[in-house]
Amino acid sequence: MVLCSVLLFVGLGYGVAAGDVMPGLTMQSGDTGQVTCSGGSLSVANRSRTSFDVRCTPGRDHSRGGWTSQGIAPTSDSTATTSVPVNSTTTTTSDPAEGTTTTTTNPASTDGSTPTQTTWWSPSPTSNDPWQWEIDHPLNLQSPSDMGTGVDTYTGAPAPDPTIYDIDGIENPQSTVTALHAMGDHAICYVEVGTAGDYYSAAAEGLATTYFGQLQAAGVLGNKLSGYPEYFLNIASPTTVAIIESMIGQQCAAKGFDAVETDLDETYSGSDGATGFPLTKSDEEQYMTTLANYMHSLGMGWIIKNPDDTGDSFAADMEPLADGVLSEQCNENSTCGLLKSYLGKKAIFNAEYNLSPSDFCPSDNASGINGAKFDVSLSGGRIPCQ
Repeated sequence: MVLCSVLLFVGLGYGVAAGDVMPGLTMQSGDTGQVTCSGGSLSVANRSRTSFDVRCTPGRDHSRGGWTSQGIAPTSDSTATTSVPVNSTTTTTSDPAEGTTTTTTNPASTDGSTPTQTTWWSPSPTSNDPWQWEIDHPLNLQSPSDMGTGVDTYTGAPAPDPTIYDIDGIENPQSTVTALHAMGDHAICYVEVGTAGDYYSAAAEGLATTYFGQLQAAGVLGNKLSGYPEYFLNIASPTTVAIIESMIGQQCAAKGFDAVETDLDETYSGSDGATGFPLTKSDEEQYMTTLANYMHSLGMGWIIKNPDDTGDSFAADMEPLADGVLSEQCNENSTCGLLKSYLGKKAIFNAEYNLSPSDFCPSDNASGINGAKFDVSLSGGRIPCQ
């Protein structure tokens, strides 16, 4: 494919929104005429705060459920200027019940390679999609308890069966993810990114040395996590980043998961205990930004975990990058208010363990939080609020 680009400088006025850039769109720039990218899709890549590239690029055809990336044949290159919010990420809603599609364009590298376009699924922020969280053991597709089916809401009315499954990324094989997709469901990959436990064998992980063994050999394990055979990670270490990214790529992306739930992603706060490292909020935000961008580059969304536990601005700081949030016991801990920046914009899943559903479901339903009661073992079963 022949690819050319023109460096375009634009004013800061807001004209056509970034989300409106689509195949066949003709854009104008003052009196300079117009250019159309025909037959395929346009990509917008940032150059600076006030400039961007617009390119016609080929893609891939990958359509299922609530997300689609349309592939195109190579076309002649087109560029045009318009006043847009300078942002290389666009979000479109394909079906409110199915979630949203987020597309980002990664600019060309310094070696002149073609920019790539990545698309990933995000849960709907407003539809309260029924969900199941089961990470105690490999998901049994034949078990009603594991699948969370045939249950009632907290009011006693029949609950819809889950369409989103949050399951362990290492224990569950690709075949389970494929089976969920065949049923029209989405799969979220649960992994720990702030601690590591010696839970899995090298054979289970498909490696010569387990991730735990790699982290241990790298000297990035800190204090023990209270109540669990896990150790905090030095998230400021590039070695930690490399090993955790490898885990996400091999256990989540390669198996076809739609998104990743990152557990222990706020350890700097001390809410889970002293890590043994002098970590700051800045360290955590840099670490999670790196991981989130990596997930997005692999075509997966990011579900942030318990950002309300920190008691500071961490939840709000990370909202623009997160595709959803999963909170544990925000009602019991009186921290739901720290998730207000997500309301109506990103899906909020809330798991309560100790409160009666009648004590928190009315509040969750009224505020737009997708709540459910689970057993703390997360071994199956659920009582959803809706």
